[in-house]
Amino acid sequence: MDWNALLEEYWPLVGIIALKIIWALLALAATVVAAKLARRGVRRLSRHLDATLIPVLSNIAVWAVYIVGLLVVLDIFGANTTSLIALLGAAGLAVGLALKDTLQNIAAGFIILGLRPFRVGDTIQFGDTLGTVREVGLFTTELDTVDGLYVSAPNGFIWGQPLTNFSRNTTRRMEIVASIAYGDSVETGMGVLRRLVEQEPRILDDPEPTYAVKALADSAVNLQLRAWTYTGDYWGVYWSLMEKLKPALEAEGLSIPFPQRALHIIGGSGQLQ
Repeated sequence: MDWNALLEEYWPLVGIIALKIIWALLALAATVVAAKLARRGVRRLSRHLDATLIPVLSNIAVWAVYIVGLLVVLDIFGANTTSLIALLGAAGLAVGLALKDTLQNIAAGFIILGLRPFRVGDTIQFGDTLGTVREVGLFTTELDTVDGLYVSAPNGFIWGQPLTNFSRNTTRRMEIVASIAYGDSVETGMGVLRRLVEQEPRILDDPEPTYAVKALADSAVNLQLRAWTYTGDYWGVYWSLMEKLKPALEAEGLSIPFPQRALHIIGGSGQLQ
């Protein structure tokens, strides 16, 4: 075997392949750099865009750059990219049918991002889950629960049931119930509630607080206060009012009754009534 003849015959081909490999490596390096720049560019848009959109837009931009880079590399090696795109489309359809639930989550993710029923930082509840939104992705939404747990919920599951957003509205109404004995004065009890409101500057004047007798219960008369406050102040105001309510009632001589049963003994017969 004449190695010199073989080398002379195939050396141009080796040179062409080596050149294509070099161009492909350069294309891959450029793709990685472009993906990082795309991610960084989307992150910089956070000043102008809702923070809820940033993770999804960042992932879309990065994957778009990688796909373009892959097509460039294949084109360097002479692959028929048109046929490849058609093949990938057919394969994508088959995979989509197999991953129907996953595609539903992606669709629900786009709906959530479009309609914005909640944003990053909002406190929401769906089903038995209550937490603060950390990130909205294409497949799942990440939350931190009130007791510090991490929850990752499929977007389709969130979108498929009623959702409560505790942060969307700027104001929120609270209800305080004060129970007094039947022998106590209703007007005195109402006066206690009014003074508590006057002493709490975080309660809004508009809408005005309302006072009413909510119910004549088995053991007590239930007085109700309905007052509005800013959403961020809600729990602070609620806990403050509940802490002050019992001492304020007792200071006016009002008692907080509890369920009790009276037994009447009829002498001589041994019967209880």
